[in-house]
Amino acid sequence: MIWSLDFIFLVFAVICAIGAITVKDLLSSVVILGAYSFFMALLWAEMGAVDVSFTEASVGAGVSTVFFIAAVSRTRRRSKE
Repeated sequence: MIWSLDFIFLVFAVICAIGAITVKDLLSSVVILGAYSFFMALLWAEMGAVDVSFTEASVGAGVSTVFFIAAVSRTRRRSKE
């Protein structure tokens, strides 16, 4: 394992997690959560858990992001801020 690469992936994952919480737009938050899942999949793969990495990439970054985008696109805003 390359610890500096693990640390970089961890920093990017934490930045994505904080960004997803603080952003106001729901679609932006969904995209950032997809990026978070992708960085977590890279982190799992780097640590040697390839099966967990594949599951995270397919379910977390793939299917969940598509479902969230579909749900957000069907919602309407009540007021403009």
